[in-house]
Amino acid sequence: MNPAEPAAPAVVAQDLRALVSRLRRKLQGLYDRDGLTPSQTALVSRLGKSGPQTASELAVAESVRPQSIAATLAVLDERGLVVRTPDPHDGRRHLVHLSDAGRRQFEGSRRANQEWLARAFDERFTKDERRTVADAIALLERLVEE
Repeated sequence: MNPAEPAAPAVVAQDLRALVSRLRRKLQGLYDRDGLTPSQTALVSRLGKSGPQTASELAVAESVRPQSIAATLAVLDERGLVVRTPDPHDGRRHLVHLSDAGRRQFEGSRRANQEWLARAFDERFTKDERRTVADAIALLERLVEE
């Protein structure tokens, strides 16, 4: 393809999806998660970002069966990373929260990712290239606006 020609939307979409996937795997591998599986790490991350949720809400958000969430939560509970409390609005339900240990796990992972990204941008990109990336991020934000 001629560099002056705009790329086809399908090609751009595929390239962006592949890049985001590789970046996500890289970030997931940066922090020692104490042997957590990707699904366990995803739940710790979701609870860290979104706050307390019911098991049903977590299953919907993660697009998995309730039985799968129950098994994942059982492991996180056994490891002391989550706690369950009665829902103040509906006593039949329980909310899942990160424990203090779960919060430390989430924050340690987030900090490791942020430090690696900042260092990588500083070491691998010029000031002008960083500006280009920042401009591209602003454009990509439109993909997720509602």
